[in-house]
Amino acid sequence: MVAEKARIKPETEKQRWDRNFADLLQELRVAQTGIQILFAFLLTLPFSSGFPDVTQFQKDTYVVALLAAAGATAMIIAPVAFHRALFRQGRKPELVRYAHRMASGGLAFLLVSMVACVLLVTDFILARWIAFLFSAITAVFFLTFWAAIPWFRRNWIDEDDEEENEEISGSGVSGAAPAARDS
Repeated sequence: MVAEKARIKPETEKQRWDRNFADLLQELRVAQTGIQILFAFLLTLPFSSGFPDVTQFQKDTYVVALLAAAGATAMIIAPVAFHRALFRQGRKPELVRYAHRMASGGLAFLLVSMVACVLLVTDFILARWIAFLFSAITAVFFLTFWAAIPWFRRNWIDEDDEEENEEISGSGVSGAAPAARDS
């Protein structure tokens, strides 16, 4: 493992922006598929046979879920349009920063849509207080894994990483870059 890290060449700034953009695109591909499936499901829901039986609260919840899914779809796909507009203009840093903001906003809209969907379905089949409870649990679950853990983890360095970095710097290998922390 130390030998592998010792072979890592330092990145140029351009290479780092290219890598960050490629990483971000891969993340967007994963999120985009799920959002599109959710959005498609929500678009068909009013045409199902049981939809006329929902309460006004459930219809309002549905509208929130639908609009949030539309917002998530727009924001997750936005970096593609931005890339097309900036193609070959040498503005990769701007593109990466913009795409990061759009992806973060898209995930926020997706969180709202997912919680609203859980509320809609659970309110349809369970008592309203249980629906609110399950929706709150869902929101906490998503926020824990999408926000809290990454936020608290952002400055942590694993002991293994520290030991490997010390071994690399102590081995006399100059110019070896530590593992990238900006992704």
